[in-house]
Amino acid sequence: MQVLFDFIVSHPVALAVALVIVGVISWHTWVHRIRPLLIPKSDIDRMADALIAEHGSRAEEIASMEEDRAWRYSNTLKQGIWRRVRRELQRRYEAGEWH
Repeated sequence: MQVLFDFIVSHPVALAVALVIVGVISWHTWVHRIRPLLIPKSDIDRMADALIAEHGSRAEEIASMEEDRAWRYSNTLKQGIWRRVRRELQRRYEAGEWH
């Protein structure tokens, strides 16, 4: 432990760089993974149902386009939401719930 403390004291810039890296990784995890998971599953199901009703067999393609649009406009929350909708549509398709 003393060796680590001595390294930090003698290289404060390394500690600052490490903290920035940890901060960026934490922010990225929050924005891209955790925050979209806070959207209720009922909302995701409702969006998937609406896409199936409106677009039929093209519903997954439309969800993929919306996810790509969110990525292009750097809207990470919408990108995560559309990713969840697309995965729900894939799950339903594989289960044979719609064609």
